[in-house]
Amino acid sequence: MKINILFIPYIAKSNSKKRCPIKCRITYLKKRKEFSTGIFINPKQWDSKQQVIKPPEPDSDIHNTQLSLIKTKLSRAFLFLQVAGSEFSVEDIYRQYKGVAPKNDMGLMQVYNLHSDRMKKLVGIEIEMVTYNKYVESGNHLKDFIRFKFKLRDIQIKTLKSSFVDQYEYYLKTEKKLQQSTINKAIQRFRRVIRYAISEDYIGKDPFILYKAKRVKKPIVYLSKEQLKTMEETEFGIKRIQQIKDMFVFCCYTGLGFKEMKNLRKKDVINEDGDLWLRIYRGKTKRVYTIPLLPKARVILNIYSVEGEEYIFNNISNVKFNLYLKEIADVVGIDFNLTHHLARKTFATTVLLSNKVPMDVVSRLLGHSKLQTTQDHYGEILKQRLIDEMDKIGGS
Repeated sequence: MKINILFIPYIAKSNSKKRCPIKCRITYLKKRKEFSTGIFINPKQWDSKQQVIKPPEPDSDIHNTQLSLIKTKLSRAFLFLQVAGSEFSVEDIYRQYKGVAPKNDMGLMQVYNLHSDRMKKLVGIEIEMVTYNKYVESGNHLKDFIRFKFKLRDIQIKTLKSSFVDQYEYYLKTEKKLQQSTINKAIQRFRRVIRYAISEDYIGKDPFILYKAKRVKKPIVYLSKEQLKTMEETEFGIKRIQQIKDMFVFCCYTGLGFKEMKNLRKKDVINEDGDLWLRIYRGKTKRVYTIPLLPKARVILNIYSVEGEEYIFNNISNVKFNLYLKEIADVVGIDFNLTHHLARKTFATTVLLSNKVPMDVVSRLLGHSKLQTTQDHYGEILKQRLIDEMDKIGGS
C-alpha cells in the first residue's frame, strides 16, 4: 500500500488579508489525516498540479522548501513504520512524523498515566479525590512490578499477554504482601485502564480475557445486641468521647457512612406525615435515599441539633474518630477493631436483619444501587438467620 500526500489551500479559512492556510492531507488505506502546515498564501499563487507556490508570492522559495521538507519527513515516517513490520494507520504515520510513538508502541505506564490524567479532571465532578489517589497508588504498584520483572521503567502495551496479569497478581501477593481483597482492587483498576487502552486502540487484545478474580469473603464484623446496648448505656465523663460515642450509636440506628454523618444538616431531616426521615445523598452511588429516624437516633439528633448551627455534628476527621473509638472499645469491653464503618454493618445486621427486615428493604435503607451488593455483603447473615429459624421449628 502507498501513502498519498497532498497540500491544499483552504480558501474558506482566509484571513482579513485574503491569505489562506495550506493544509497537508495524508491518505492511507482510504483513511485521511489533515493538519496545518503553518504557511499562509494568496490562493491565486498556488499551483495545485505541481504542488508549489508560484512567484511573485513573497517567500515562495522558502515556503516551497518547507512543504518539500514536510513531504520528505512524512515519507520517512511511512517507511519507518513499514520496516517495523507491524500494522499501522494514517494516525500512526502522523504520530511518527511528529516524533510521537504510534499507538501500538505506547508504553503501559504511559497509557496508565494518560488514564490517571483523565481521572484527575473528573475529581469533584464524577469521582472523589480518594478514588483518584487509589489509582495513583495502584499505578505505583504496577510500575514497581515492571521494574522488578523486566528491569525496565516501562514496556510496550502491545506486548501484554494473559500471563502478565497472573504474574502481576503473584507479585502483589508475594513481594508486596498485600491481602487478596487489596490485590483484587489493584487488579480491578488495572483492568479499567486496559479497557481504556482497547477503546483508544493502544492494544488489540485483552490480556484479561482468561483472568478470573479470586473471590474473597470477609466475615461481617458488627456489634451484637448486647454490645450495642452496653455502648448505649455507658456514659463518659470526657465530653468529646461522649460525643463520639453518641455519633457512633446514631449511625448504628441510621446506617450512615462517615461522610454522610459528617455532612448531615438540619435541612436533611424531613417530616412526612408526622414521621421524621433523613434525606441522604450518598456520594459513592451518586444517589439520594431516605432513612426513617428510629426513636434512639431521634434522641441523639435532638441533643446535637444546636440552634443557629447548620450541621448536626461537630467536624472531625475519620482518623481521629476511629482513634476515639479505640478508647471507647476498651471501656465497653469490645475486643475487635472498632471503626466507624462497623456502625453501618451493625445497622444492617443487628438493627435490621436480626429483626426480620427483608433484604430488599435493607438494600434501600443502606442506599445500595443494586440488591446484589447487599446480598453479597450480608447473604451469610441472612442464611444463618434462616438456619436459626429452622432449628426453632425442629425443636418445637
